[in-house]
Amino acid sequence: MTSAAISVVVIEDDAPLREEFECMSRSHAGLKLLGSAGTLAEARVLLARCTPDVMMVDLGLPDGDGIELITTLAQTSPQAVALVTTVFGDESHVIRAIEAGARGYLLKDSSVDEFARAVQIVHAGGSPLSPQIARHLLARFAPAARPPRVTGPDALTPREIDILTRISQGFTVAETAEQLNISAHTAATHIKNAYSKLAVRNRVEAVNQARRRGLIG
Repeated sequence: MTSAAISVVVIEDDAPLREEFECMSRSHAGLKLLGSAGTLAEARVLLARCTPDVMMVDLGLPDGDGIELITTLAQTSPQAVALVTTVFGDESHVIRAIEAGARGYLLKDSSVDEFARAVQIVHAGGSPLSPQIARHLLARFAPAARPPRVTGPDALTPREIDILTRISQGFTVAETAEQLNISAHTAATHIKNAYSKLAVRNRVEAVNQARRRGLIG
């Protein structure tokens, strides 16, 4: 008895690559293409019309973030799985996609054959990852990789840690200030001081560095 083909939708804004994925899904004996889209808006329409076994999704769509589609798929079709196909290999994108429900994460420098295998692996319950992505995750979760907490004048204050924790949870500076009953200017000053102590230039770097040091969860 032949097992049913894995149904696939492709969400990819790069037209030549989208065509490659479409061809892969049509020509591979174990896959079946349900449809494709090049924008977030088109993808919403497509997913309202069909439910795939696997959604191959790019994160950097021209009209929005593919992570929104991963979240929607996880909420509306929990039996379906998302496989990220993207150029974004930084820790922030990786963690956000996985937290949203992505089950696999491949960079676009992977071969078409690797993508085909990844679709089958993720559908079977596995979690295919590009080597660079696997290194990111290992570095983030390995306690031994975290530098020791800084003490002395360069140590973050409890207030700075509290603010960074809230920022890492997605709150804006204004929302954080309101929660802590301080002015937005004061909150921004604390963040600026934290940047200096952590030797970073923006919020994403500050949150990542604080996590590596074990200062925030």
